[in-house]
Amino acid sequence: MKQKDRVIAALKHEEADRIPTGENSVDGKLVQEILGESLLYNMGWQELQAVWNGRRDEVVRDTCRVHVELPRALEWDYVRVPVVPAAKEYSTPTMTGVSSWISEQGYEVHFNPDAGNIITRSEFPEMTVDDLPDPEEEISIDGSELEAIRYTVRELGASHFIIARTPLDGTYPWEQTVGMESFLMKMITDPEFVEKAVSLYVNRSIAYIRAMLAAGVDAIMTTDDYSDNRGPIMGADLFRKLVLPGIARQCEVIHEMGGYFIKHTDGNLWDVLDDLVEIGIDGWHGIQRNIGMDMAKLKKRYGGRLCLFGGVNAETLIGGSPQTVREEVRTAVEQAGKGGGLVLTCSNVVAAGASLETYRAMRQAIADYGTYPLG
Repeated sequence: MKQKDRVIAALKHEEADRIPTGENSVDGKLVQEILGESLLYNMGWQELQAVWNGRRDEVVRDTCRVHVELPRALEWDYVRVPVVPAAKEYSTPTMTGVSSWISEQGYEVHFNPDAGNIITRSEFPEMTVDDLPDPEEEISIDGSELEAIRYTVRELGASHFIIARTPLDGTYPWEQTVGMESFLMKMITDPEFVEKAVSLYVNRSIAYIRAMLAAGVDAIMTTDDYSDNRGPIMGADLFRKLVLPGIARQCEVIHEMGGYFIKHTDGNLWDVLDDLVEIGIDGWHGIQRNIGMDMAKLKKRYGGRLCLFGGVNAETLIGGSPQTVREEVRTAVEQAGKGGGLVLTCSNVVAAGASLETYRAMRQAIADYGTYPLG
C-alpha cells in the first residue's frame, strides 16, 4: 500500500494495512545523525548566518534533500514541508547584540542559539485600526519560497502524503501587530482592530494556501496556538467570535481546492474543539496527552469526524526512556487506532535534545503495535 493512501485512509476513518506515521520537523543535529552527513537544514544560528552570507541556495538544497531523504530513511507516510528563504540578495543585518539585530521591518529581534529557529521580537508598536494595511491589498507570492515544496512534490508526490506549512497563519496575528498582551486587550476593547487584522493576515495566508495546493501538495497545516494548559487564553467566547471565522475561511478554501486541512494548535482545547470540528477541519495535530488531552476521550468524542495526529509527547523523546516511548505508542494505538482516524507522530516537533535512541524506540514500537487488524 502506498504511504499516501495510508494517510488518506486514516483521514477517511478507515483502516489501512498499518497506522500511518510521519513528523512535522526534526532537529537539525538529529537529522545529521540519521542521514550521516553535515547539513544546514534546521541548524538554527548556523543556517541563518549561511543565508546572510550568500549561501541561501545551499540552505534550500539541504532543505529539499532532507524532506525527501528523511521520509525514505525513516519510512514515514507523510512529510511536512516549509517555505524556504526567497531568492534575493541577503546581507548581515545591523546587530544589536551577540544574537539580536534589526529586522528588515525595522524592529529588534532576538535569537536563542539553543532553541532552534525561534526568533522573537523585543518590542511592538502601538497601533490603531487605521495603521493596519488594507485587507484587500493585492497579494503576490514569491514562487522561489516554494522551491522545497515543489521539489518534494516532484520526488515524493506519487508515493507520500505531502503537507505544506504556511509561513503565517493569520487567525491570531498578535506577533504581526501589537504583541500578545496588547492584542488580547484589543479583543475586548477594540474588536474592530482585531477583525481587520485577522482579515488582513488570513488573506495573506490564503494566498500561500492557494499557491501551495496549486503546487501539488495534499494538505495544508496552519500553526497558530490559542491555548495554554488551562484552555484558550482569550476565552472560548472571544475565540469563537474573533478567531474561528478566519479558520473557517481557510478550511473552506482548502476544501474547495481539493486539499485536506490539518490544524496544528497545542494546549488544552476541550472548550473549543467542538467548534473546530464543526467548521470541518480534517485532522488535528498538537495533542498534548500530558496536559489532559486524553486519546481515549478524543476518540470516543470525535471518532469518525476528526483524524488525530499524535500519540507521543514531544517531551518524552527528550527526557523519557525508550520503554516510556514504547508505552506511549502502545497506549495511543489501543485507545485511538481502531477504525482508522489516527496518524502516529509526536505532539509537536522532534526538538533539540531528542535522542536517536528514543526516536528509534518510537519507530520500532509503531512497527510492533501499529499493524492492522489491531490486537
